[in-house]
Amino acid sequence: MTLIGKSRDRGVATLTLDSPANRNALSAALVGELREALAGCAADDTVRAVVLAHTGPAFCAGADLKAPPDPEAFVGLMREIVALPKPVVARVDGHVRAGGLGLLAACDIAVAGAASSFALTESRLGLAPAVISLTLLPRVDRTAANRYYLTGERFDAAEAARISLVTVAADDVDQALAPVLDGLRRASPQGLAASKELVTATVLRSFDQYAEDLIARSAALFASDEAREGMTAFLERRDPAWVR
Repeated sequence: MTLIGKSRDRGVATLTLDSPANRNALSAALVGELREALAGCAADDTVRAVVLAHTGPAFCAGADLKAPPDPEAFVGLMREIVALPKPVVARVDGHVRAGGLGLLAACDIAVAGAASSFALTESRLGLAPAVISLTLLPRVDRTAANRYYLTGERFDAAEAARISLVTVAADDVDQALAPVLDGLRRASPQGLAASKELVTATVLRSFDQYAEDLIARSAALFASDEAREGMTAFLERRDPAWVR
């Protein structure tokens, strides 16, 4: 069963996260398929831009706790989105949690609909938004990052736009997406690649400098007793032991 849907319209390839049964969680299989699909888009001269979309009520629920990807594979996926010589546009009209925000923040442009909601829930599980900081911190307002990294509060599309997590918050996500895609279709392939290279250079340098340390930090947190309690409590739908 494929986890990534593929379609094409006038030079724009749409890759759709299609694992609604687990809220498009980042399983090893989904990450692998998405990386393969992105590589195909990079090699296809007829693809001008990529839209990353989703089926079901969730864009991405974060890591699949039952079948998680290798941390290096997930970091590789985020870096490949940032480094892809074609714009990647997120079409979000559902829930985004934890690692899903890192995937979203790797995209160049993001349009979020009214059904969208966002939360960095790692601290509630005994974890931290470690590797996804590579894409989140260069993008998100620092004061907002301080709040949402620590509290795990949920926020809506309007707040996501205010803090620069998404580019546009709209009642009609496809109507808001249309002028963005029109603009990308009018740009030359060389112009798009060169322009994207300018705006992503600093982010790519941070991958090269910090990714290895953040992968190690994430692994240490996942292996801790607190994280085991947090993830067990989440799966059992109860409060973890530290909640007072």
